[in-house]
Amino acid sequence: MPGLQRSCPCGSGSSLDGCCGPLLRAETLATTAEQLMRSRYSAYALGDLDHLIRSWHPRTRPRDLRLDPDVAWLGLVVHETSAGGPTDASGTVRFTARYRDATGNHSLDENSGFARRAGRWVYEGPVD
Repeated sequence: MPGLQRSCPCGSGSSLDGCCGPLLRAETLATTAEQLMRSRYSAYALGDLDHLIRSWHPRTRPRDLRLDPDVAWLGLVVHETSAGGPTDASGTVRFTARYRDATGNHSLDENSGFARRAGRWVYEGPVD
């Protein structure tokens, strides 16, 4: 993965190699739901379909997941987390992700649900 010393797309302020890079390369597992959510945002920003599939719960994962090459991810703000820590079985992360597509700039506001499955965090989907 080129450019590992550049800033991580997740907005942590760390380099990609010091933040989401090891998760994207499957060298390590996320220890918290927020860490997995940030790596998933980075995967969208970098076009890493493998990480998105690997980190999505099989029960809720789309059968045909494709990334739109015309979407540019512009930034991530994590507003709140609930549970999702190193010893929790589940958690939520509320965030706003900004992006641009052919029709202009947009934002995605979501409260995402995560669960620990076979010892690793996976994304389940939006929750109320």
